Amino acid sequence: MHDLHAAAGRCLAATDPAEKVRLSFATFAALESGDLRPDSASPPPRPIGLPGRPDRPRLVSPRALSQRGLGSPEGRAALIHAIAHIEFNAIDLAWDAVYRFRGKPDAYYRDWAACANDEARHFTMLSGRLAELGHAYGDFDAHNGLWEMAEKTAHSDTARMALVPRVLEARGLDVTPGMMERLRRQQDDRTVAILDVILREEVAHVAAGTRWFHWCCARDGIDPEATFARLLDDYMNGSLRGPFNLDARRAAGFSESELTWLATLDNRPAV
Repeated sequence: MHDLHAAAGRCLAATDPAEKVRLSFATFAALESGDLRPDSASPPPRPIGLPGRPDRPRLVSPRALSQRGLGSPEGRAALIHAIAHIEFNAIDLAWDAVYRFRGKPDAYYRDWAACANDEARHFTMLSGRLAELGHAYGDFDAHNGLWEMAEKTAHSDTARMALVPRVLEARGLDVTPGMMERLRRQQDDRTVAILDVILREEVAHVAAGTRWFHWCCARDGIDPEATFARLLDDYMNGSLRGPFNLDARRAAGFSESELTWLATLDNRPAV
């Protein structure tokens, strides 16, 4: 088969993390070699549902997640597990962008397949670090917030590009430097080195979201900055708070006026 959309669907459907990673690497390699391509004759996407997942981790409300300090190996493992879960979800988010939204330029599909490939590598690095600490993916509870936003935006490529990469994934740009500093204080240089790789590469992922959000807005003749603010209100009640990593967001394509607007959100009184 040479249908990229079908291959992306197989990546989404894989339930075993190792198999999802293997398929992600193989699918991106096949796209790069020319063995896969977007196919206009591909069957239309199925209605969105849960992607393939292992039985664990157990998914709970974010408020039900245990808070552990980083002063113990267990606490560091819990943090690494939480990040690994984000990266595991990010594999599916990238493949769903390939599978669900049709008729885009080839560069769109290459961008999101490359993101899926990166996220699979990030998950592999974090899983290896968990193993060094005596744990595995699934040992701690997790939440489903990232995929819930994918379900809410399955009908709109514009909303998906705005809210998943430019809001939820961009949050990683904001919080990762602080996590790295806390881990340095615990002398956990191995985890810091992994997060450094992830932070640098996530800038490119958020930039892909910016690029294709602007493409969608240009296609539809709408202003991207006004549309971004409206979508944030419509889907998240404007609930975006800082602090924001302005340098990283600037590198990911946020305009100076958007960064100024974000600063006003950061200065709002807490409700």
